[in-house]
Parts: sequence; structure tokens; C-alpha cells
Amino acid sequence: MAQSVKIYSTPTCPYCKMAKQFLEENQVQYENIDVSVNQVAAQEMIQKSGQLGVPVLDIDGKIVVGFDKKKIKELLGLK
Repeated sequence: MAQSVKIYSTPTCPYCKMAKQFLEENQVQYENIDVSVNQVAAQEMIQKSGQLGVPVLDIDGKIVVGFDKKKIKELLGLK
């Protein structure tokens, strides 16, 4: 279960906080990428998701836009 999880977020986004809290509660290691300060990452996020909104999660190359708990659980294999 060693998945690669990246979360593109901003410090002010409530859904980003919820998504990160959810990952932490489930002991999922993730890389947090703050797109408010990292323009390269912001462009990368837009290319991957087609979206400007955050959070965008990249779970083993599968993109989840927003805090879609059901889809995140499914991709991570959580109950």
C-alpha cells in the first residue's frame, strides 16, 4: 500500500484542510504542494486536472478534484 499521494492545495482552502486531515487520520503519507506560492506546481496541477480550484489530489497518477472522500477512499483502498 505504498502509494504516491500528492495534494495540491492553498493555506486558506477549507477543503484542502479537510482532505489533509482525512489523509492524516488514515495514516496516509502525502506530499503537500502549496500552489499559492509555487507557480510551476500550479501549472502542473492545471495540466493534470484541467481545474483551477483546489484541492487536487494525485493518487498514483489518478486525479481527484476536490475533497471527494468516497473516491479518495476507493483509490487508497480504505474501508
